[in-house]
Amino acid sequence: MVNAVYLHIPFCDYICHYCDFNKVFMQGQPVDDYLAHMDTEMKNTLERFPTNRIDTIFVGGGTPTALNEAQLERFLKDVQERFGPYVSEHLEFSMEANPGSVTPEKLRIMKKYGVNRLSIGAQAFQDTLLNKLGRGHSVEEIGEIVQMAQSEGFVNLSLDLMFGLPEQTIEQFSESITKAIELGITHISSYSLQVEKKTVFYNKWRKGELPLPTEEAEADMYELLMKRLEEAGLLQYEISNFAKPGYESRHNITYWKNNEYYGIGAGAHSYIDGVRRANAGPLKQYMTKIDENKFPYMDDNVLTKNERMEEEMFMGLRMREGVSKETFKYKFNQSIEEVFSEQIEKLVRSDLLKDTGSHIALTEQGFFLGNEVFQEFLAI
Repeated sequence: MVNAVYLHIPFCDYICHYCDFNKVFMQGQPVDDYLAHMDTEMKNTLERFPTNRIDTIFVGGGTPTALNEAQLERFLKDVQERFGPYVSEHLEFSMEANPGSVTPEKLRIMKKYGVNRLSIGAQAFQDTLLNKLGRGHSVEEIGEIVQMAQSEGFVNLSLDLMFGLPEQTIEQFSESITKAIELGITHISSYSLQVEKKTVFYNKWRKGELPLPTEEAEADMYELLMKRLEEAGLLQYEISNFAKPGYESRHNITYWKNNEYYGIGAGAHSYIDGVRRANAGPLKQYMTKIDENKFPYMDDNVLTKNERMEEEMFMGLRMREGVSKETFKYKFNQSIEEVFSEQIEKLVRSDLLKDTGSHIALTEQGFFLGNEVFQEFLAI
């Protein structure tokens, strides 16, 4: 049974130089028509794949807060009408929000329709770095959105920080960590820069015009991140995520535990009944598919049992608690040891994995070499 929903708003007021998510410039786009098609997809999805409980909803992008007040209210009203009858008492309802695109009125609309968690795209606390990233906001506006959200009663606030940025120093990253902590937020997601195709950064990198920190410097930044956030009471519960106790992202844990979820919107992915589906990305193609076929799927990937077991491992090992032996046995009717004994023994000997009795989990060293660990569980 599906208990989680992801909804994609692809519109942006500006395009960041590192972003390869499905997105388009807001200006001149058929926003209202798109929102109407999302509503149709929600309706059709629930008819085809019914649920009896929704525990988490996450609105991502793009920039969901690029919607104006009327569009935002229309969208959230649609979400409430479609999924409201199924939401659990302890619903986690997250929405991505960018500094500079949020107003008190937008926050009040979010509260009205049940949004109770904001994921704020800060990325860095130096205006020079924000400019290099192509961000459309200033450091000052990061503080303003946090203060605005807290004033409107939002307690569950997450902040995104990036490291390994062009010409970023460890001193700058340390300053960003300090300023994030001082804002009193409850969650931090922090990722190293990945240079992806079809981005401004990729084109610069190909021309040799992207001066990135060394791997050693990037590892030092990650180590500093873990140390500083633990000291501040933000505990690492996943490779890139840190939270005060009780404020872990339950929606993202759905992904890491390899549980199923709805994906609504252009370019969104879903995982239902053992099938991974990808929606069409271009807006016109997405909307045409809904008009013609009811569903905007481009790809249906029916996972084999082996593929599902592989995913259970390389997703679950991202979490500090690791992969539950009991859950693995329940899902696949085989023990982890029956399927992966060779890989586990090898990685335990290398001090990259540990067996806690109830779970298989990364060691401290394993956190730094996660990709090497995950590769061991592919193609069984």
